[in-house]
Amino acid sequence: MPVRWREAMDGALYGPGGFFVSGPGPAGHFRTSVHASPTFARALLRLLDRVDAALGHPDRLDVVDVGAGRGELLRALARDVAPALAERLRLTAVEVAPRPGDLPDGIDWVDEIPYGIVGLLVATEWLDNVPLDVAVHGADGWRYLLVDPASGTESVGDPVDAEDASWLATWWPVPGEPARAEIGRPRDEAWADAVGHVDRGLALAVDYGHVAPERPFDGTLTGYRGGRQVPPVPDGSCDITAHVAMDSVASAGERVARCAYALGPQREALRALGADGGRPPLALAASDPAAYIRALAAASTVAELTDPAGLGGHWWLRQPVAVTHDPLVAR
Repeated sequence: MPVRWREAMDGALYGPGGFFVSGPGPAGHFRTSVHASPTFARALLRLLDRVDAALGHPDRLDVVDVGAGRGELLRALARDVAPALAERLRLTAVEVAPRPGDLPDGIDWVDEIPYGIVGLLVATEWLDNVPLDVAVHGADGWRYLLVDPASGTESVGDPVDAEDASWLATWWPVPGEPARAEIGRPRDEAWADAVGHVDRGLALAVDYGHVAPERPFDGTLTGYRGGRQVPPVPDGSCDITAHVAMDSVASAGERVARCAYALGPQREALRALGADGGRPPLALAASDPAAYIRALAAASTVAELTDPAGLGGHWWLRQPVAVTHDPLVAR
């Protein structure tokens, strides 16, 4: 029976046997910045140092990873963090899947974002998997799209309700007809809620996205399975994702934090944190060939993280909460 896309996505991703609940997790199907290179985690550790300094080096420093997969990012942070900071660091993974059996004891595993965070909340490719509705625009305005969860076949449903109509009017202007849109209001609410769990520190969202007036005419809803893009059939067999309306999400978080945010591409953020991807000097090849090869390999992974046609096309949304924001959002 056809249902609205938000209901279909929720069941396919987070229901019993859903994509994120069972199986190998995201790493078995697609490559994120966390999986691509240890450079990403090291850059976040540099950002964490800035957060720690802005907070005055509190006795407890939180890192909360929302949509943690199987804990890959927190494992990397725990492995590379300086011993002096490790003593104050509390790592928490937020994920609906069961705790992995091989996760180190020093990483907490919960299914809801904890309150009272003092430190860094990070959400890497989380918002693009927050279920949402899809609408199509015609002569009589916006209507919800329905989908058959078993086949992915779509049909046109009822007119959108007042709240969704308001969101569309504000954030998804219609360039022409017909047009298709992903209604990002649930992502705004999810991000605002996440920011509200931070007492002091920085909330960071890293995701594929777009801003007005650059909305995609036909939307971005798609699926991924086994490293390949596939039709978005919400039967639990594949990831169902859609790019994030980053400006709308940022506005929602700012209203909660009451502090200016920064929004920019990943390539700029990583370079500002020391991951510039520059090739090592050729002189090093002569003086220390092994070191040159290691440095060249590191530069290659940074290039993947900063490629604007790939992971470098991610947006970084940095939302400070109750701290001086300049050191945290500086580019």
